[in-house]
Amino acid sequence: MSHEALKIKKTAPLSKILLDLHLITPEKLEIALKEQSSSDRANHRRLGEILVNLGFVSEEDMIQALSTQLGLKYLKFSEFPKTVPAGSYPTVKFMKQYRFVPIGMDDHTMKIAMSDPLDEYVTDALRNFSGKSLEIYLSSEKDIMEAIEQYFGGDVQMTSIMEGMREEETEGDGIELHEDVHHLRDMAFEAPIVKLVNMLITRAVEGRTSDIHIEPFENSVKVRYRIDGALSEVESLPKRIQPAVISRIKIMSKLNIAERRLPQDGRIKLRVSGRDIDLRVSTIPTIYGESIVMRILDRGSALIVLEHLGFPEETLQKYKKIITTPYGMLLVTGPTGSGKTTTLYASLNMINSDDKKIITIEDPIEYQIDGINQIHVKPQIGLTFANGLRHIVRQDPDIIMIGEIRDIETAEIAIHSALTGHLVFSTLHTNDAPGAVTRLLDMGIEGFLVSSSLIGVLAQRLVRVICPACKEPVAPRQELVDKMELFGDNITTYHGRGCEECRHTGYRGRTGIFELMIVDGEIRQLILEKASAEIIRHKAVLKGMQVLRECGLQKVRQGITTIEEVLRVAQEGI
Repeated sequence: MSHEALKIKKTAPLSKILLDLHLITPEKLEIALKEQSSSDRANHRRLGEILVNLGFVSEEDMIQALSTQLGLKYLKFSEFPKTVPAGSYPTVKFMKQYRFVPIGMDDHTMKIAMSDPLDEYVTDALRNFSGKSLEIYLSSEKDIMEAIEQYFGGDVQMTSIMEGMREEETEGDGIELHEDVHHLRDMAFEAPIVKLVNMLITRAVEGRTSDIHIEPFENSVKVRYRIDGALSEVESLPKRIQPAVISRIKIMSKLNIAERRLPQDGRIKLRVSGRDIDLRVSTIPTIYGESIVMRILDRGSALIVLEHLGFPEETLQKYKKIITTPYGMLLVTGPTGSGKTTTLYASLNMINSDDKKIITIEDPIEYQIDGINQIHVKPQIGLTFANGLRHIVRQDPDIIMIGEIRDIETAEIAIHSALTGHLVFSTLHTNDAPGAVTRLLDMGIEGFLVSSSLIGVLAQRLVRVICPACKEPVAPRQELVDKMELFGDNITTYHGRGCEECRHTGYRGRTGIFELMIVDGEIRQLILEKASAEIIRHKAVLKGMQVLRECGLQKVRQGITTIEEVLRVAQEGI
């Protein structure tokens, strides 16, 4: 391919395109042209760069205008391919320096995205390097840098990062060696430590991880990811870099790096692979140093809707009817990590409208929803669930969501709110739906208040979904069939064989199993009589309540999950 063939022809002057698109005024153009003419030849800048720097045009509008001028397609990061084919590519350093990234290659052509397609030095170098013709796309510098990290960041192995770290003496107590705060801070800003922590977070986000665990032991530091509810070890770091890694994370989350005797909580906001990510950081001291857990909250992801949570159709319709009632209290129960908050957010998202005022009080706020007033509790300054609730009811809300009922004070205010014309949502830690009633009574709430305010209880668990890429039929083990007691002789079950897609676990993703107890007249009477959870459960089942295990079995029959998963999360009799 000749050098001339690589020349990019301009369809019209950039200034004319910007004026035609009404992105700038003639007066602003004149200011930019004067700025350009006043610079010497050595520091000559392009007109587009000057307009963006002056704030006359946004970077995205400028790229759109350049796309029109140069006749090149403008690609956003979301439009880039997920991966690039294996092949010989220039160094990452060269890509970052000249702001381009390969996005595809075949026998005759290399596709590249560039922020400056007029840089002939780069296009000539790439043509000579690859021996192929170039297909050029226009993209922003930010998107290009993110693509470089996505495509080639994983090539930086732990060993190469370690090579950049200076050796530290490891005699004596490894933690006490680094008491000096200034020394810790200096280490935390060293390039290899920064790169290591960024790599751990990026890999976690791209691998569908919900939590990152960094755990110090006597001779090493384990890094484990929780994926689909299961923990797996991904790295083991040298003990000598433990203080630097912990300090780096604490600095990122604005925690006190000098305090290592007390637990601390913080947050990190990042943009990873084009997505806005929040990390909720928790530290706790152990005998071998501070253990850190980072909960990953994807702010860039769309809010989940109720239909995608795994509700059986009949249960979904009953649940929708409950959340559209004008007043009363609905509780969602289950252990930590069972998806209670996600269900409540999806519920609020469904009923959110201009004619309703919705206020939430949470710890923490995991998703931000337009049109909803959300409050983050701060116990250290006295803003607890109970104190916050007292003020919320004075704000004339229609719907209130309480992150969790933890004490009798919060429970009483929530119940009184439900009795005075508000729809109240909250969560409670109980194993099943009927257990929520006895929990409230055990807290000291009067039976007549519970029976008058409670309109429904939803118990839920999360089960792992069989990986669709390696799903295959399998005969269930007889002991599992006997344990479930509900199978016929000819049931077909499935499992995941294990593949790259599911990291050889056989599962990919999770879905919910549910138990919805509607509080009607007969159930209310049992609550007033302070009947046991077993009696309430028996009555609810007679009235059509599907228990957790039955919901799980339904998903086994549908080939969604396995018997083992249902047995893991649904206890005997539940």
